[in-house]
Amino acid sequence: MVEAVAEKTQTDASEEGFSRVYEIGYHIIPTVAEDKLEKIVGDIRSQIEKAGGSFIAEGAPSLMRLSYEMTAREGDKNVVHDRGYFGWIKFEANPEAAVLLDNALRDHTSILRHIVFKTVREDTRAKMKAPTLREVKRTDTIKTTPRREEEVSAPVSEADLDKALEDLTTE
Repeated sequence: MVEAVAEKTQTDASEEGFSRVYEIGYHIIPTVAEDKLEKIVGDIRSQIEKAGGSFIAEGAPSLMRLSYEMTAREGDKNVVHDRGYFGWIKFEANPEAAVLLDNALRDHTSILRHIVFKTVREDTRAKMKAPTLREVKRTDTIKTTPRREEEVSAPVSEADLDKALEDLTTE
C-alpha cells in the first residue's frame, strides 16, 4: 500500500512545495509506562517536524480494549496484546513527508499499529450529543378506578389453621 502511495505521490508532485492534510492514527503497546507515552508521541511529532509538517490537531493516547488480539515483537519473543494506547495527530505536510512518516512508524518498536491517510482540515469527528427529551403535555385528567371490594371472611380459629397446615404437609 505504501508503494501505491509513493507512486501516486510522485505523479501528483509535479509542482514543488504543495502540501496536504494528513491524519495518523496509532496504537502504542500497553506495556509502555504511562510516563513514557509522551516521549513516544514526541518522537512522532519530531518526525513530522523533520519532514516540514505543521500540526493541526491531536488526540492524546488513551488505553482502550482492541477489537481483537494483536501480536507484537518485544525483544526476542512475540507478545499478544488485547489493549493498546490509541492516539491520533492531524498535520499538514507534503506527500513525501507522509511516506517518510509511515516508514518511520513501521520501524518503531513501541508502535503496535498505525495508519497514515489523507483527510480534510475541518473537524470531522462525530459529535456526541445528549439525547433530547420530549416534553409531554397532558390535557386529560387522570381518572381513578374504584377500588375492588375486598372479600369479607369470617374469623378463623387456630385449630382450623393447624389442621389445614397439617393436611398440606402430609399429602
